[in-house]
Amino acid sequence: MAKIRVGRVSEQIKKELSLIIQTELKDPRIGFITVTGVETTNDLSQARVYLSVLGSDEQKEETLRALSKASGYLRSELGKRVKLRHTPELQFKFDSSIEYGSRIESLLSDINQDMGPK
Repeated sequence: MAKIRVGRVSEQIKKELSLIIQTELKDPRIGFITVTGVETTNDLSQARVYLSVLGSDEQKEETLRALSKASGYLRSELGKRVKLRHTPELQFKFDSSIEYGSRIESLLSDINQDMGPK
């Protein structure tokens, strides 16, 4: 039963954080971000937020720094929107699965072009 609740809370945190980042954060260092997932510990004390960021590596690092600076604000807004006894501590990580998938897709299309009709 606890795992189901943790999953629901993680999904709610993902939805709310995505909304807060897109609409309320005005930091120019924050580029185009997609919140791809949230992993929450069983005791709901920490939440690992996985992000996909468009741009160069330097822009990604700037975005991560800006989000780390804004984590207090994000956490307080999250506490207002998601009714929990304790709002989890937020840790931001990059999710490279989208880049990995697009890399594989480009490699497959290159292979298909090389094989071509004969």
